[in-house]
Amino acid sequence: YQRFWGLADARRPLVGFTMRGFFPLEEYAVTRAWPTGTCLEPEMVRPEAFLEDEERLLKEGELFDDDILRGDMPGASAIPWLSGMLGSRLRILPGNILGEDRAASWDEMERLRLDRENPWFKKYIEFAQALVKHSRGRYPVSHGALIGPCDILAELRGHTQSIIDIMEERERAQQALWRGTHIFEEITVEIWKHLPLFAGGYFDGLYQLWSPGPIIRIQEDSSGLYSPTLYRRLLQPLDRYLASRFPSAFIHLHSTSMFILDAFLEIEELRCFQINNDAIGPPLGEMVPYFRMVQQARRALLIRGSFAPDDIRLLMDSLDPRGLYLLILVKGEREAETLRPLLKM
Repeated sequence: YQRFWGLADARRPLVGFTMRGFFPLEEYAVTRAWPTGTCLEPEMVRPEAFLEDEERLLKEGELFDDDILRGDMPGASAIPWLSGMLGSRLRILPGNILGEDRAASWDEMERLRLDRENPWFKKYIEFAQALVKHSRGRYPVSHGALIGPCDILAELRGHTQSIIDIMEERERAQQALWRGTHIFEEITVEIWKHLPLFAGGYFDGLYQLWSPGPIIRIQEDSSGLYSPTLYRRLLQPLDRYLASRFPSAFIHLHSTSMFILDAFLEIEELRCFQINNDAIGPPLGEMVPYFRMVQQARRALLIRGSFAPDDIRLLMDSLDPRGLYLLILVKGEREAETLRPLLKM
């Protein structure tokens, strides 16, 4: 991991195999029992009900002979904690949970803050503490996956309305974006008050990513709705601010935001780019030029997704192994063994 962050010379990428997919509710007995179409309430989330399945999932490390540390995070990636903390209803969908769009008034947006008495905030901290106690130092525990500043605006005002807002109510929208940014920073700092370091460093449990310094996972999924001009004007200052506060800052992106990748790369404080190879995204060959852009900008690159043997050949032929981490979703040990020689393992 030190060599990954430092872009040190490498014969091959950092490689991790996992059977954890894109649908976290399928991985836990307790979440599979939650009724689809209903809303999740804090009292339905019992940390102890997750622990047996968490132990099973962590044993992937005994199955796959790969390079990565394995750790945990509150509620895996199943629970959109920050959405709940900000008052959104959490709708249970097949395989996942999403915060419902609201139509919050501007008065509500002006009062936006992180309420430590909110039941979802308390449950988030409780879950993290339960994992730390259960781990007994055997594995790292991290923050959860949180929606980012533009996602907060989109969810609270509504995805369509938020785009109208940045055209017709730009000053109010900008103020709301900054409030969301400070909340995002505040909850990231707060959770790490309850988490011990592991091997002297920090950790992100969603991508099994250890870092030598304080880490933040920035997310701007709704950035795909912004033009390059609007991104640079409205969102880039927020992302630069967040990245500047954490020495091991990285950003999570989808293919939908690749048309503004050059604007993200202008933020020198972003040390790592995590890009999903989404199952319903463009062909991998169309993503390779974007992966190269990240590497040419001398940033670490973490690619997560499922890959056929030909996909691995393409990545190995096209990308520099320095500062490259492939987190590969597989169905089992046999698939991983098929890919290992192609990865020079």
